Amino acid sequence: MEADKLYQQLEKDFIAPGLSDDWGEWLAPIAGFVCDNFKRRSMGLVCDFNEEINKVYAAVFPSNAVMEKILSDGAQNAMLFVHHPAVWNIAAPQVFLPPEAGLLRQFKNNGISVYNLHVPLDNFGEYSTSVSLARVLGIKIEKAFAPYFGALCGVFGQTELTLIGDLKDKFEKAVGHKCGLYRYGLDGIAKKKVAVVAGGGNEAGLLKEIADEGVNVLLTGVIAKNEFSKPAHEFAKRHKINLLGGTHYSTEKFACIAMVDYFKKLGLSAEFVADQPTMEDIA
Repeated sequence: MEADKLYQQLEKDFIAPGLSDDWGEWLAPIAGFVCDNFKRRSMGLVCDFNEEINKVYAAVFPSNAVMEKILSDGAQNAMLFVHHPAVWNIAAPQVFLPPEAGLLRQFKNNGISVYNLHVPLDNFGEYSTSVSLARVLGIKIEKAFAPYFGALCGVFGQTELTLIGDLKDKFEKAVGHKCGLYRYGLDGIAKKKVAVVAGGGNEAGLLKEIADEGVNVLLTGVIAKNEFSKPAHEFAKRHKINLLGGTHYSTEKFACIAMVDYFKKLGLSAEFVADQPTMEDIA
């Protein structure tokens, strides 16, 4: 497929008016590889390295492991689709790190472009991060919530489960590893209704919406206690909201897996590139 046709289709299907984002600070060290359009709006084509795309690799972050795997495949005339254009590291001062310049140089030599949908993929829709996570957990979606850069990045929905422990077990089976739980509320799931925000849902403003809805369970990715999340934990404790976390990577990977089907429907070969979760997200 012509690269421009694919970019135009992605633009049409995902980048709605009113959405915004800002990755300039995190990508500054690799600015020489980044398209001018991405520098202006932080959405869409990050690195324009070819004119024809025969295969798409989908991943949550452009980590060294992900990029090295693609290069080891001998990929050419390909595209790396990522939910984030930078690599998550909760221990780093700015929490995101740019992809390695040396690997990007090899991508350029091999004709492997990089395309990013962060806010557009978080936005409520068929392939969105929270919708994809809710579906995997068998949660019946009722409505979207949580405004974020012009998007609605969370969903409220019904679960058939009644106890937080059972929901945690189901969550762990879905993501494939232990999940974190701060039991600030009752063990019973109020009205069998939960809030789902894939990725980072540890913000007091978001939790206020949850409290106003009468919900006492938030399923999200990052629940680690630190200076940034302190107000969220204090709010959750005060309003008796249980925080159930499955890491940034593991809660957002299902959207990227779903995007493989999106690309296949366009007639492209596509695969998901697995990575490792950062377990410090749920400490």
